[in-house]
Amino acid sequence: MTGTGWVFPPADSADENGVVGIGADLEPETLLAAYSRGLFPMPIEQDGPIAWWSPDPRAVIPLDGFHISRSLQRSMRRFHYSVNQAFDDVVVACADPNRPHGWIDDQIRDAYGRLHRMGWAHSVEVRNDDGDLVGGVYGVGINRFFAGESMFHTETDASKAALATLVNVLRELGVVLFDVQWMTPHLERLGATDMARSDYLRALENAVVSPEDDKSRVSEDPSLSPPSDEPIDHL
Repeated sequence: MTGTGWVFPPADSADENGVVGIGADLEPETLLAAYSRGLFPMPIEQDGPIAWWSPDPRAVIPLDGFHISRSLQRSMRRFHYSVNQAFDDVVVACADPNRPHGWIDDQIRDAYGRLHRMGWAHSVEVRNDDGDLVGGVYGVGINRFFAGESMFHTETDASKAALATLVNVLRELGVVLFDVQWMTPHLERLGATDMARSDYLRALENAVVSPEDDKSRVSEDPSLSPPSDEPIDHL
Protein backbone atom coordinates (compact mmCIF):
# COMPACT_ATOMS: atom_id res chain seq x y z
CA MET A 1 0.00 0.00 0.00
CA THR A 2 1.53 3.27 -1.08
CA GLY A 3 1.13 6.44 0.94
CA THR A 4 -1.41 9.19 0.44
CA GLY A 5 -0.54 12.60 -0.94
CA TRP A 6 -2.74 14.31 1.66
CA VAL A 7 -1.37 15.71 4.90
CA PHE A 8 -3.83 15.40 7.79
CA PRO A 9 -3.82 17.77 10.75
CA PRO A 10 -3.13 16.06 14.08
CA ALA A 11 -6.12 14.28 15.58
CA ASP A 12 -5.85 16.36 18.73
CA SER A 13 -6.36 19.55 16.72
CA ALA A 14 -10.08 18.76 16.24
CA ASP A 15 -12.62 21.47 16.97
CA GLU A 16 -15.29 21.23 19.67
CA ASN A 17 -17.39 19.03 17.36
CA GLY A 18 -14.54 16.63 16.73
CA VAL A 19 -13.85 17.80 13.16
CA VAL A 20 -10.19 17.94 12.13
CA GLY A 21 -10.70 19.06 8.52
CA ILE A 22 -12.91 18.92 5.45
CA GLY A 23 -11.93 17.72 2.00
CA ALA A 24 -9.36 15.25 0.62
CA ASP A 25 -10.61 12.08 -1.07
CA LEU A 26 -11.68 8.55 -0.17
CA GLU A 27 -8.97 6.64 -1.99
CA PRO A 28 -7.78 3.53 -0.12
CA GLU A 29 -4.42 5.09 0.76
CA THR A 30 -6.16 8.15 2.17
CA LEU A 31 -8.58 6.13 4.28
CA LEU A 32 -5.89 3.86 5.72
CA ALA A 33 -3.65 6.81 6.53
CA ALA A 34 -6.54 8.55 8.27
CA TYR A 35 -7.53 5.55 10.39
CA SER A 36 -3.91 5.01 11.36
CA ARG A 37 -3.84 8.61 12.63
CA GLY A 38 -7.04 8.40 14.64
CA LEU A 39 -9.39 9.93 12.06
CA PHE A 40 -12.45 8.62 10.25
CA PRO A 41 -14.54 10.10 7.42
CA MET A 42 -18.19 11.09 7.50
CA PRO A 43 -20.03 13.58 5.31
CA ILE A 44 -21.17 16.79 6.95
CA GLU A 45 -24.53 16.04 5.37
CA GLN A 46 -25.95 13.47 2.96
CA ASP A 47 -23.96 13.69 -0.30
CA GLY A 48 -22.06 16.63 1.18
CA PRO A 49 -18.31 17.20 1.60
CA ILE A 50 -16.32 14.69 3.60
CA ALA A 51 -15.25 15.74 7.09
CA TRP A 52 -12.54 13.95 9.05
CA TRP A 53 -13.46 13.31 12.66
CA SER A 54 -11.61 12.69 15.91
CA PRO A 55 -14.21 12.84 18.72
CA ASP A 56 -13.15 13.24 22.32
CA PRO A 57 -13.96 11.02 24.09
CA ARG A 58 -13.85 8.07 21.71
CA ALA A 59 -16.15 5.10 22.23
CA VAL A 60 -14.44 1.71 22.24
CA ILE A 61 -15.58 -1.82 23.06
CA PRO A 62 -13.15 -3.70 25.30
CA LEU A 63 -13.05 -7.15 23.77
CA ASP A 64 -13.04 -8.75 27.22
CA GLY A 65 -15.94 -6.59 28.37
CA PHE A 66 -18.62 -7.17 25.75
CA HIS A 67 -21.89 -7.96 27.49
CA ILE A 68 -24.19 -10.66 26.12
CA SER A 69 -27.42 -10.87 28.09
CA ARG A 70 -29.35 -14.09 28.46
CA SER A 71 -32.04 -12.75 26.15
CA LEU A 72 -29.43 -11.97 23.50
CA GLN A 73 -27.96 -15.46 23.90
CA ARG A 74 -31.40 -16.90 23.19
CA SER A 75 -31.89 -14.60 20.21
CA MET A 76 -28.52 -15.52 18.73
CA ARG A 77 -29.58 -19.16 18.42
CA ARG A 78 -32.20 -18.09 15.89
CA PHE A 79 -29.69 -16.73 13.41
CA HIS A 80 -27.01 -17.92 11.01
CA TYR A 81 -23.70 -16.10 10.61
CA SER A 82 -21.04 -15.49 7.99
CA VAL A 83 -18.05 -13.22 7.55
CA ASN A 84 -17.10 -11.33 4.39
CA GLN A 85 -19.72 -13.14 2.32
CA ALA A 86 -22.07 -10.22 1.55
CA PHE A 87 -20.10 -7.06 2.30
CA ASP A 88 -21.79 -4.87 -0.31
CA ASP A 89 -25.24 -5.97 0.83
CA VAL A 90 -24.44 -5.07 4.42
CA VAL A 91 -23.24 -1.60 3.44
CA VAL A 92 -26.33 -1.03 1.27
CA ALA A 93 -28.56 -2.03 4.19
CA CYS A 94 -26.67 0.29 6.53
CA ALA A 95 -27.15 3.06 3.96
CA ASP A 96 -30.95 2.71 3.83
CA PRO A 97 -32.13 6.32 3.35
CA ASN A 98 -35.16 5.62 5.53
CA ARG A 99 -32.94 5.10 8.56
CA PRO A 100 -32.73 8.10 10.90
CA HIS A 101 -29.47 10.09 10.77
CA GLY A 102 -28.34 8.28 7.64
CA TRP A 103 -24.91 9.34 6.41
CA ILE A 104 -23.72 6.58 4.07
CA ASP A 105 -23.92 7.86 0.50
CA ASP A 106 -22.64 6.62 -2.84
CA GLN A 107 -19.11 7.89 -2.30
CA ILE A 108 -18.87 6.08 1.04
CA ARG A 109 -20.30 2.84 -0.39
CA ASP A 110 -17.86 2.90 -3.30
CA ALA A 111 -14.87 3.72 -1.10
CA TYR A 112 -15.44 0.93 1.39
CA GLY A 113 -16.26 -1.52 -1.38
CA ARG A 114 -12.77 -0.87 -2.76
CA LEU A 115 -11.25 -1.38 0.68
CA HIS A 116 -13.12 -4.66 1.02
CA ARG A 117 -11.87 -5.97 -2.32
CA MET A 118 -8.34 -5.10 -1.21
CA GLY A 119 -8.78 -7.03 2.03
CA TRP A 120 -8.98 -4.11 4.47
CA ALA A 121 -12.73 -3.79 5.10
CA HIS A 122 -14.84 -6.60 6.52
CA SER A 123 -18.40 -7.53 7.35
CA VAL A 124 -20.37 -9.90 9.52
CA GLU A 125 -23.70 -11.04 8.10
CA VAL A 126 -26.70 -12.35 10.04
CA ARG A 127 -29.44 -14.35 8.30
CA ASN A 128 -32.69 -15.89 9.44
CA ASP A 129 -33.84 -19.43 8.71
CA ASP A 130 -35.18 -18.31 5.33
CA GLY A 131 -31.73 -17.05 4.31
CA ASP A 132 -32.73 -13.38 4.42
CA LEU A 133 -30.07 -10.89 5.45
CA VAL A 134 -31.54 -9.41 8.64
CA GLY A 135 -28.52 -7.86 10.32
CA GLY A 136 -24.89 -7.01 9.85
CA VAL A 137 -21.93 -4.83 10.71
CA TYR A 138 -18.91 -3.64 8.73
CA GLY A 139 -15.67 -1.85 9.42
CA VAL A 140 -11.96 -1.51 8.70
CA GLY A 141 -9.12 -3.57 10.14
CA ILE A 142 -5.45 -2.57 10.32
CA ASN A 143 -3.29 -5.12 12.09
CA ARG A 144 -4.61 -5.29 15.68
CA PHE A 145 -7.02 -2.38 15.26
CA PHE A 146 -10.61 -2.53 14.03
CA ALA A 147 -12.88 0.43 13.37
CA GLY A 148 -16.58 -0.40 13.35
CA GLU A 149 -18.38 1.81 10.85
CA SER A 150 -22.07 0.92 10.86
CA MET A 151 -24.54 -1.85 11.58
CA PHE A 152 -28.18 -2.57 10.82
CA HIS A 153 -31.02 -4.91 11.66
CA THR A 154 -34.43 -5.76 10.29
CA GLU A 155 -35.22 -8.34 12.97
CA THR A 156 -34.96 -7.84 16.72
CA ASP A 157 -31.44 -8.36 18.13
CA ALA A 158 -29.88 -9.06 14.71
CA SER A 159 -27.45 -6.13 14.90
CA LYS A 160 -26.49 -7.07 18.46
CA ALA A 161 -25.91 -10.63 17.28
CA ALA A 162 -23.72 -9.33 14.44
CA LEU A 163 -21.68 -7.27 16.89
CA ALA A 164 -21.27 -10.20 19.27
CA THR A 165 -20.05 -12.36 16.41
CA LEU A 166 -17.62 -9.66 15.31
CA VAL A 167 -16.23 -9.41 18.84
CA ASN A 168 -15.54 -13.15 18.81
CA VAL A 169 -13.76 -12.85 15.44
CA LEU A 170 -11.66 -9.92 16.64
CA ARG A 171 -10.63 -11.80 19.77
CA GLU A 172 -9.52 -14.72 17.63
CA LEU A 173 -7.47 -12.40 15.42
CA GLY A 174 -5.68 -10.82 18.37
CA VAL A 175 -7.20 -7.37 17.90
CA VAL A 176 -6.51 -5.09 20.88
CA LEU A 177 -8.49 -1.96 19.99
CA PHE A 178 -12.10 -2.00 18.76
CA ASP A 179 -13.20 1.55 17.94
CA VAL A 180 -16.93 2.34 17.66
CA GLN A 181 -16.52 6.12 17.30
CA TRP A 182 -19.32 7.68 19.38
CA MET A 183 -21.07 6.33 22.46
CA THR A 184 -24.76 5.48 22.20
CA PRO A 185 -27.07 4.00 24.85
CA HIS A 186 -27.27 0.86 22.71
CA LEU A 187 -23.47 0.41 22.65
CA GLU A 188 -23.12 1.31 26.31
CA ARG A 189 -25.50 -1.50 27.29
CA LEU A 190 -23.29 -3.89 25.35
CA GLY A 191 -20.16 -2.84 27.25
CA ALA A 192 -18.74 0.08 25.26
CA THR A 193 -16.76 2.65 27.22
CA ASP A 194 -15.47 6.15 26.55
CA MET A 195 -11.73 6.67 26.14
CA ALA A 196 -10.04 10.06 26.27
CA ARG A 197 -8.57 11.03 22.91
CA SER A 198 -5.02 11.08 24.27
CA ASP A 199 -5.39 7.54 25.63
CA TYR A 200 -7.06 6.39 22.42
CA LEU A 201 -4.24 7.71 20.26
CA ARG A 202 -1.64 5.92 22.38
CA ALA A 203 -3.62 2.67 22.15
CA LEU A 204 -4.05 3.14 18.40
CA GLU A 205 -0.32 3.65 17.86
CA ASN A 206 0.31 0.30 19.49
CA ALA A 207 -2.53 -1.47 17.67
CA VAL A 208 -1.64 -0.48 14.11
CA VAL A 209 2.04 -1.42 14.42
CA SER A 210 2.78 -4.81 12.91
CA PRO A 211 6.28 -6.10 13.68
CA GLU A 212 7.16 -9.20 11.68
CA ASP A 213 6.73 -11.47 14.69
CA ASP A 214 3.39 -9.94 15.75
CA LYS A 215 1.15 -9.87 12.71
CA SER A 216 -2.60 -10.31 12.92
CA ARG A 217 -3.65 -13.91 12.77
CA VAL A 218 -6.43 -15.27 10.60
CA SER A 219 -8.47 -18.23 11.78
CA GLU A 220 -8.15 -21.50 9.92
CA ASP A 221 -11.86 -21.15 9.20
CA PRO A 222 -11.85 -19.87 5.58
CA SER A 223 -15.00 -17.83 6.21
CA LEU A 224 -12.89 -15.51 8.36
CA SER A 225 -10.39 -14.74 5.63
CA PRO A 226 -10.58 -11.50 3.63
CA PRO A 227 -11.20 -11.71 -0.14
CA SER A 228 -7.54 -11.66 -1.07
CA ASP A 229 -5.01 -14.24 -2.22
CA GLU A 230 -1.99 -12.36 -0.92
CA PRO A 231 -0.47 -12.98 2.54
CA ILE A 232 -2.48 -11.28 5.25
CA ASP A 233 -0.79 -8.72 7.46
CA HIS A 234 -4.00 -6.91 8.24
CA LEU A 235 -7.37 -8.23 9.41
